[in-house]
Amino acid sequence: MSAPVGPAANLDLRAGHPPILHSDGGADPVGWTAHHRNEVRQILARYGSVLVRGLGLRDHAQTAAVMSRLTSSGLLPEREPFAPRTQLGQGLQSATPWPASQQMCLHNELSYVPDPPAFIMFACLTPPAGGGVTPVGDGSAVLQALPPALVSRFEQEGWLLVRHYNDDIGASWAEAFGTGDRGAVEHYCRGAGIEFTWDADGGLRTRQRRRAVVRHPVDGRPCWFNQVAFLSEWALDPDVREYLVEMNGPDGLPFTTRFGNGEPIPEDVVAVINQAYDAHTLREPWQAGDLLVVDNVRTAHGRDAYEGDRTVVVGMGDPIRL
Repeated sequence: MSAPVGPAANLDLRAGHPPILHSDGGADPVGWTAHHRNEVRQILARYGSVLVRGLGLRDHAQTAAVMSRLTSSGLLPEREPFAPRTQLGQGLQSATPWPASQQMCLHNELSYVPDPPAFIMFACLTPPAGGGVTPVGDGSAVLQALPPALVSRFEQEGWLLVRHYNDDIGASWAEAFGTGDRGAVEHYCRGAGIEFTWDADGGLRTRQRRRAVVRHPVDGRPCWFNQVAFLSEWALDPDVREYLVEMNGPDGLPFTTRFGNGEPIPEDVVAVINQAYDAHTLREPWQAGDLLVVDNVRTAHGRDAYEGDRTVVVGMGDPIRL
């Protein structure tokens, strides 16, 4: 199905795929984006995501300029990463480091910070030889697909992100908080509602309780908005998890998630959440120069396993207070 959108583009709506907006902006992608900004934002508001094809994005500076045109306040720096991204300039970042052979399950970016980005954007500069799709899933549909009793518990309790910053895996606390000053880290944690304790060897342990279900700030629809499954210990490679538990004990994992009352979330609950995501996932293979714009509150995203080289860069914009 195809619908006209302005004089320079068409919108393709196909079952199982995100909306694809075909542009003729390859000669001047920054100018095209500035001119069609409202159209892109309207499509995003209606469908929760849109893949813009035909911009021919080729380099970091051009891509950062295009992404900035779609935000209200420019691109945002990342905070509290679990795996540090490479900063590429002007707010543009590399994709999250994650083994190419492993699936990255759907999640909402930075759902554990007090003011997460309203939008997250992905640009493909080099498509992989196979796989590597950035799937998206509607958080309202996922919420409806989950067992009511499980949703009710998460609505009442929220979820906990439990982290142990050490030298084994993931970001150090200095990388996550952007400073090696303990006092500055403690000040940030107090302001963000994060409980913290320091280990004798200098490691840092944190716990932050967040809502798992939120209402969209524009249309008020309830959305499954969290990283309960993605940051679960059960998302780790089984061999890696076994090694980390053996070395550090079950409380020494670099990250895991729990119910809001502190109880562990079993592996089968994580599987149920991922099954709901799978039932409401849209996919479109990357082409060089593509831009995917995602409403971060309404729509979760992930990453399929892939083969060959893959260069996808990321920008986030417009922080919102939930």
